[in-house]
Amino acid sequence: MPCTLCPRRCGADRAASRGVCGESLLPRVAKIMLHRWEEPCVCAGGGAGAIFFSGCPLRCVYCQNYAVSRGRVGEEYGVPRLAEAMLGLQQQGADCLDLVTPTHFADAIIEAVGLAKAGGLRLPVVWNTSGYETVETVERLRGVVDIYLTDFKYASPALAERCSAAPDYPEAALAALKAMVAQIGPPAFEDGLLRRGVIMRHLVLPGAWRDSVDVLRLAADAVGAKNLLVSLMAQYVPDFVEEREKFPELCRRITTYEYNKARDECLRLGFEGYFQDRESAAKAYTPLFE
Repeated sequence: MPCTLCPRRCGADRAASRGVCGESLLPRVAKIMLHRWEEPCVCAGGGAGAIFFSGCPLRCVYCQNYAVSRGRVGEEYGVPRLAEAMLGLQQQGADCLDLVTPTHFADAIIEAVGLAKAGGLRLPVVWNTSGYETVETVERLRGVVDIYLTDFKYASPALAERCSAAPDYPEAALAALKAMVAQIGPPAFEDGLLRRGVIMRHLVLPGAWRDSVDVLRLAADAVGAKNLLVSLMAQYVPDFVEEREKFPELCRRITTYEYNKARDECLRLGFEGYFQDRESAAKAYTPLFE
């Protein structure tokens, strides 16, 4: 069937070829690990039970997981094996099931989660996404996903086109965010951990703090500041920009001034959530994919 899982709607028959995400139908898993660097509300002592999927519909020129998003790292998993991996993470003491860059494998993942739940999976399921989702795919995840951990990268179509080759990103991400909040509702905690809700991540980019402010305003207007948590990230590093001469504005870390301008707006709008130390802007926090 023609693939329409992401806003690219490339129409590829991924049973026989590859989509714009670079992947065929069967999920390619790059890494399975207890990930201790996610937001504190989804990973405490046990860490997030992360499954990193290969491929991505976006083409972010600063992608820190380039080897995964475009390098086709990892191996293909059938649905039963994927369900076993999910249960294995629970047995290792994970605080949640953290599905990272999962959108283009949504069909198989939905089936695998169902199989894992039938086998005793009790962990909250986290859909850890770039935010480049269709409302239709979000709706298909109803009853499967407990927590959306979603990016909202850009408010400007021009910036989204330059940095991710997706001028429709702001429109798609905002529509998806509205659908996520409508589906899941406001954050709900148990024993200090999030059990249902939406976390909106935003990475402040060098030279683009005004766009960060616009992202926060769009989100507040669309869903209300109290209906989600915000994770405002300072971890941008320029190490992963390959065409440095083409993107000179991205070849530096952000300044304290730039981050604080976004942080101040976040607080003014009444968002609650997480603010990152600028010391997080280091390659050491990027998982190794071997």
